[in-house]
Amino acid sequence: MDLSVIIVNYNVKHFLEQCLHSVYKSAQNLKTEIIIVDNNSVDGSCQMIHDKFPHVILIENKDNIGFSRANNQAIRRACGRYILLLNPDTVVQEDTFSTCIEFMDNHPEAGCLGVKMIDGKGNFLPESKRGLPTPYVAFYKIFGLSTLFPTSQRFGRYHLGFLDKDKTHCVDVISGAFMFLRRSVLDTIGFLDEDFFMYGEDIDISYRITQAGYVNYYFPHTTIIHYKGESTKKSSINYVIMFYNAMAIFAQKHFSKNMARTYNIFIHLAIYIRAAFSILRRFFLAILNPVLDAAAIYMGYQIFLPVWESFIFGKEGNYPDAYMHYVVPSYILIWILSIYFTGGYEKLIRVMDLLRGILLGTLAILLIYALLPENLRFSRALIIMGTVWVILSTVGIRMLLGLVDNKYFRIEFFKRRRRIIIVGNKSEGERVFSIIRQTQIKPELIGYVSPDESYDHQLFLGSVNMIEEMVKINKVDELIFCAKDLTSQTIISTMLKFTHAELDFKIAPPESLSVIGSNSINTAGDLYVVHFNTLSRSLNRRKKRMLDIFTSVIFLVCFPILIFIIRHPIQFIKNIVTTLFGIHSWVGYHPAPAKSLAPLPRLRPGILTPAYKLERIDPDNHIIEKINMLYAKDYALWNDLTILWSGFRHLGSIPNVIPDIPHGAN
Repeated sequence: MDLSVIIVNYNVKHFLEQCLHSVYKSAQNLKTEIIIVDNNSVDGSCQMIHDKFPHVILIENKDNIGFSRANNQAIRRACGRYILLLNPDTVVQEDTFSTCIEFMDNHPEAGCLGVKMIDGKGNFLPESKRGLPTPYVAFYKIFGLSTLFPTSQRFGRYHLGFLDKDKTHCVDVISGAFMFLRRSVLDTIGFLDEDFFMYGEDIDISYRITQAGYVNYYFPHTTIIHYKGESTKKSSINYVIMFYNAMAIFAQKHFSKNMARTYNIFIHLAIYIRAAFSILRRFFLAILNPVLDAAAIYMGYQIFLPVWESFIFGKEGNYPDAYMHYVVPSYILIWILSIYFTGGYEKLIRVMDLLRGILLGTLAILLIYALLPENLRFSRALIIMGTVWVILSTVGIRMLLGLVDNKYFRIEFFKRRRRIIIVGNKSEGERVFSIIRQTQIKPELIGYVSPDESYDHQLFLGSVNMIEEMVKINKVDELIFCAKDLTSQTIISTMLKFTHAELDFKIAPPESLSVIGSNSINTAGDLYVVHFNTLSRSLNRRKKRMLDIFTSVIFLVCFPILIFIIRHPIQFIKNIVTTLFGIHSWVGYHPAPAKSLAPLPRLRPGILTPAYKLERIDPDNHIIEKINMLYAKDYALWNDLTILWSGFRHLGSIPNVIPDIPHGAN
């Protein structure tokens, strides 16, 4: 057996599927076995493997036992003279395995081999080659000196930035995303250290390989894609703690006692500093927009209130101090909450969402105003003037923030459809485009690009060799590659042509319902999937919650009238209260077998359902499942409003009891 490919999977089914397609291509003409260890995934990974890759050796764990233990399980069963530890969120080239085996056969001193890795946008990943995290190297990394001076031989040792990324080098550490190991070396030095749960095991085994007299090589003559970050967000506090604790374990194991003690103190100090910085940074970014909005609105009222008083009453000071102290802050709170629920505080802000939030907030303020006693009604005109000011100030603030940092603050005046080109044969390209059209993304297809130099000019824009000019002329936002029709080498080499362009890439595995990509090394991969993306979006969930609150308040206000319209008014008032406090929702899934609800996004039990009209005719389970699926997949506020209108008299019904959904369902 030439090679044993070992992949540890945890809830990344779509990335694993793409990875396995590339692995099978690379394993052709080699005696290869593929072993997957699944750490209790709940996303259907194991079923996908059984259905699509029946020849894979699958080890199904009942718990998440960690990266090291899972790899060791597979290593014990492996028969290959070489062992490849491979991340599931990778794509290898067709020549990757054969090229690595040839290099290792020609270099008997090599214990481990790592390759050139790029992210989903084609950018080189510096962790492809790393130095040993000695106290000084760790200090430079933690406090950002390695980032400031990446090519310095002193400060840049963590990622060895001073070494040419296109040449072969002896390095200290190989990334755990792709570790090509000699089996005989593993038998000599031992397997992965299971004290490391998720991070640090690659550093430990790389160090033990060099201590045993072997060499770790960085080998850039084959390239893989590593989407990087699917299991853990690299900017999260959890990642900071786990990563630096792994460093502490490494120091305790390999450094002298005094050095390890000093290193541990330093590492824990770094954890607290990084965690505190991460919390403060997130908090600052989260509150910056609302705080600026609130300040701008309040200052606006301070400016135009005296002007309005002088215009109407001929003098200032006609309104009591309570107006600026209590009334205006109440307006501000309502506007900000309404803006939040309609998506006005997302990274990408659409002006229509912002306007919708402001106008809904104004409507709520006017509704409350109409219910107040006469002595507390100050002026509708001030509410209308405030609305105009809120629109101008919030849009202006977002434009200014976008100029300062376009990464975190972006505003879109008109929803522009993403312009895409699909690279692949016509039949596969049409299949992929049909998948994308069923997601929340509604792109503009510029056309198809042939994978071959000879092509039909009526069907294709051109061949893949002409792609650079096509992207430039058509102002393309995204390239989508059909993996069925293209080699991984072609995909990767095409991506590398655009490393400095604002262009996104995605790959569509053959016979899959997913299209996979990633925008940067610090973000989890973007994923277009047919299944239930719409209601999963946080923005739509907030809109749904806002609708529940808004309608509950209206129903509460209008209850003296509705009591004569709604059946079961006592239950209706209970439903208003429970919906207002988030226990129930006015519209939820129709009760169905738990298995059919498991892949759907979670919802609160509903008073009404998309299938409420079928309740009295004993509907077939298959029909109910389809209705629930369509409701989740094509969710829109208008759908809820339509259901509320149609079932208005039944809002006093007892909430639907949803069966327990298996743990881990979305």
